[in-house]
Amino acid sequence: MILAAGVGSRLRPLTDKTPKALLKFKGKTMLEHVIDQLGNYGISEIIVNLHHHADMVEDYVVENRNFGMKIAFSSERERLMDTGGGIMKARWFLDGAPFIVHNVDVRTDLDLAGLYQAHMKTRPLATLAVSDRETSRNLLVDEGGQLCGWRNNKTGEEIITRVKKGMKPVAFSAVHVIEPAIFELLDHEKPFSMTDAYLSLAAENEIMTYDHSGGAWTDMASPGNFNL
Repeated sequence: MILAAGVGSRLRPLTDKTPKALLKFKGKTMLEHVIDQLGNYGISEIIVNLHHHADMVEDYVVENRNFGMKIAFSSERERLMDTGGGIMKARWFLDGAPFIVHNVDVRTDLDLAGLYQAHMKTRPLATLAVSDRETSRNLLVDEGGQLCGWRNNKTGEEIITRVKKGMKPVAFSAVHVIEPAIFELLDHEKPFSMTDAYLSLAAENEIMTYDHSGGAWTDMASPGNFNL
């Protein structure tokens, strides 16, 4: 699943008339860059959620003949569902096997095959790609890479779901593998943050991480990182 429904408020005024997913850099839209990356790993079935200028995104994909893939859409035109609610709304497409979720505004050289294989070894509820980099909000993990909590580095607020010795801060890379069993554990009626859901679920479920420190990662929705 490609999460592409966001309004792109940090990139205004660029996103006033163009959805974030269709902003171009290096000659390709954000959406096409992610589709290409997924395709390079043999992924051929994708669902994209839509909200801001939804028709423009859908028309763009259709005009490009779905980039040679099976691409479906999950409409959030009437109500933006946030990351967790968006994933739940796309359950009809995702349910059945572990699936990858990738933010449309993330550029990374993350080894998706390595991430997926690491997840499949033990089949935790989810495996989150993380790295050691500066961020305003960190996930806290134990020595084995299991999610234990969260910290806001600006306010000092912490959420600890598992008390473990040696917890270390890592940055979430907005790419994750999720087991379909998670659908039975979440509220699908309202918008919610997937990060908040992971923190809640981590108290009684294995939420693991996959460290790709040293690799490239860029948040393209940050004005300082975006170049046309």
